[in-house]
Amino acid sequence: MAGLILLAACGKVQSLQPAAGRPLPLKPATAPVRPDAAALLAVPTQYRPGRSDELLSKSAIRPDDRFDLPPH
Repeated sequence: MAGLILLAACGKVQSLQPAAGRPLPLKPATAPVRPDAAALLAVPTQYRPGRSDELLSKSAIRPDDRFDLPPH
């Protein structure tokens, strides 16, 4: 069992390329040029936005909410 785990862990790491004889996907209709493999693998910013760690810097008293009723 340990031999299988070691064998599975020793895979060769290389950059991704399309399979031999297979082209990259077609150019999107709105794109000015056909993207290459690196552009297709890049993560857009909107999928991984910047993190905001701003803590509450000042507290304020909330106004009365007439719809915030206790449960029945």
